[in-house]
Amino acid sequence: MSVTGLCQICERNEAAHSCPNCGTLACEDHWSERFDLCVQCASTDGDDGRATAVPDDLDDEDVMRF
Repeated sequence: MSVTGLCQICERNEAAHSCPNCGTLACEDHWSERFDLCVQCASTDGDDGRATAVPDDLDDEDVMRF
């Protein structure tokens, strides 16, 4: 998929990704490879202060490690 436009987080760099969670266009600096989400969605904290966002391709065993 081709992404064109500026990063909607820093509004300086060219966007390289589109967040599947919120649709935000994000540059490499504002993209979480770990979660495959923009840094805003990847840093969403739950009540325990840990990231609650996880990629769709994780199975139950992966999720249990969180």
